[in-house]
This record gives sequence, C-alpha cells and structure tokens, in this order.
Amino acid sequence: MPAYDAFLLVSFGGPEGPDEVMPFLQNVTRGRGVPPERLASVAEHYYAVGGVSPINQQCRDLLAAIRTAFPASGLSLPVYWGNRNWTPYLTDTVRAMTADGVKRAVALVTSAYSSYSSCRQYLEDIERARAEVGPAAPRIDKIGRFFSHPGFIEPFVASTRAALAMLPADLRDDAHLVFTAHSIPGAMAEASGPGGTNRYVAELTEAAGLVAERAGGGTHPWTLAYQSRSGPGSQPWLEPDIRDHLGELSKSGTKAVVVIPVGFVSDHMEIRHDLDVEAAETADSLGLAFARAATPGRHPAFVSMITELVRERLALPDDTVPGQDCPADCCRYVAAAGRPGGGARA
Repeated sequence: MPAYDAFLLVSFGGPEGPDEVMPFLQNVTRGRGVPPERLASVAEHYYAVGGVSPINQQCRDLLAAIRTAFPASGLSLPVYWGNRNWTPYLTDTVRAMTADGVKRAVALVTSAYSSYSSCRQYLEDIERARAEVGPAAPRIDKIGRFFSHPGFIEPFVASTRAALAMLPADLRDDAHLVFTAHSIPGAMAEASGPGGTNRYVAELTEAAGLVAERAGGGTHPWTLAYQSRSGPGSQPWLEPDIRDHLGELSKSGTKAVVVIPVGFVSDHMEIRHDLDVEAAETADSLGLAFARAATPGRHPAFVSMITELVRERLALPDDTVPGQDCPADCCRYVAAAGRPGGGARA
C-alpha cells in the first residue's frame, strides 16, 4: 500500500481584510496584463463585504470536518492546507510538511473539473512549491476529478430542492434550472481533454444533468451558463453569461429560475457577488422569481467523498503512479500573449 503519511487540501486563497484585497488580486493576475482600473473595480466587490473573502473560512470549516471524519473512518493522517494565491501559501505549507517529516501526501484541490486553471495549474503549483522547498520535499499525489461523484452531486441535489422550495408555490413546478460555472477562454476549454477535446464543458454538462434528474425528476428544463468572466473582450470566453441568459429566459416566457453553481465547491466571492448580487439584481429587474442553490461546502456527503477517495488511494499498490489525473497532453493552455490565462477570484 502507498505509504501516505499526510493529507493536503489545496485551494485558491482569498483576502481576510481590506488591506489584503489589492495584494491578493495582484497575486491572482500577475503576468496577465490586467489593467489597474479593472483590479480596482473587482476590489470594490470585496470592500463591500469588509474586504473578506469567505473562501479561507470555508476551507477551515471543511478541514475541521475532515479532521473529525478521518479518525471515524480509521484514517490517522495529519491534515495540512495550502493556497495558491494567499496565506497559508502552498510553499509555506510544503515547507512545514517537510519539517514535520512528511514523505508522501495525498492532495485534494478545491476544483472538480478539467481545465488548465482548475487542474493542471494546481499540479504546476504543487511542483513549484516542492522545487522551492528542495529535494527533501514530500511527494504529493493529487486526487482526480470528482465532478460526477455522488458525494459532489448529492449536496447539489439537496440544495436545488431547497432552492425550489423557496420559490412562490405557483411558479415552482415550472421553474427553469440554470447551472453555472466559471467562464474560461474558449481555447482553454478546447484544450482541457486529451488531444484537444473539450472535457471542461462535457464534465459540466454531465454533472448538471445528474443534478437536474435527481433534484426534479427530469421535469424542470435546464441549461448551462457561465459567470465571473475576467478576460479582455477581444478574447472569446465560454458563453452565455448568466445575466444575458436570464434575459433570454425572460423573453421566452420563463417566470422563475433556480441558479445552481455546479462549477464550484464552496460559496466564495464569485458566488456571493456574481450570483447573489449581480444575477439576483438582473432577475429582479426582469421580474423573474430567483433562488440560488448552495454549493457542497462541508456537506456530510462531500466530506464522506473526500474520506472515500483518500481510502481508495491508500488501497492502491505501492508502485502505482496515480498519473495526477492529467495526461501529458491535456489541460495544457498558453494564452495568445504567451502566458497562462483564465484565472479566477475567490
């Protein structure tokens, strides 16, 4: 059996005070040529809620649940946490793991899908952190995509049913389900699978279909839309944008919508602002009844999924190389200017 001696949660990171907002956004966009005025505009979303992204606290809550679930399942692995863009930085965490004598860790990243920014970039971050720490750094094996796992799907099923129940009774049965995910450059999406196949959209479509079928018995119409675009208008990104899509639904006679952020693991800033503020305001202006489903967060089924996936890794033969879930030719993407693109904010 693989000699895993630690578990590592890898996430995006987010500011936890007004003074941290601009440094965080500069970390996220470094090398991408994002104009200062664009950063200032995004920063206002954080200042409106005290400069605190919810993502770090959500990671703490998830870690607390994992630390409880692991011993109950017979797992005795110490639990670590490192972020891509803010404290605790991944490199600092890998350094601490090294000092603690960790030799081989199993890692879960807070993203369920295939694409450069949601898969390969995390692998690159892990390897960069290991390189910075040096040859004594532990080997770190990333758990694969989990977009269709029942532990990811069932929390969305439950929250979609709860959101439907929030709609006016006379509109509930005909409500349209709108699934959302982070928009990424079209070229990045097309490079998300082996040989240039669009695995990102295919996986999102599969997950949305599973939730729609189980939450409403297949009786509710549903569509997939995108949110939180952060790139220049000259570059094609995945569409339709959620706000534009709500307008089209209203024109077609839809009276009520439930928005399900199936592309996300937790309710961070892109959910709280882009959906709970902007999309909700758009729906209100259109006269659409609107409800938003929660993401998995620390739902017991999601925590159980993590435990199950770690146990599966522990059961692999010792000489197994997991492959990091990203074959050599997939999820690679280089923007036109020669730099990776399609980042996010959290």
